[in-house]
Amino acid sequence: MPVKHDLYQDLGLSKEDVHKRRAQDNRLDSLLTQYDDADAKVLKAEKASASDEEVENLKKKRLLIKDEIAQRLG
Repeated sequence: MPVKHDLYQDLGLSKEDVHKRRAQDNRLDSLLTQYDDADAKVLKAEKASASDEEVENLKKKRLLIKDEIAQRLG
């Protein structure tokens, strides 16, 4: 069963810390929204038994967004 990815655990930051920064940084806010959308697409594809290639491509897009978030928070 597909499971939502825990971004905050990956970043090693609390949800509260990220949300404080998000409120002060419009780009970070946009990236976090994009990440949530990308994660939802991965879960939907996994539930729909999409092809491995399709799921992998969606995961790569999600990872690129996560990397930019990590740089923004770093």
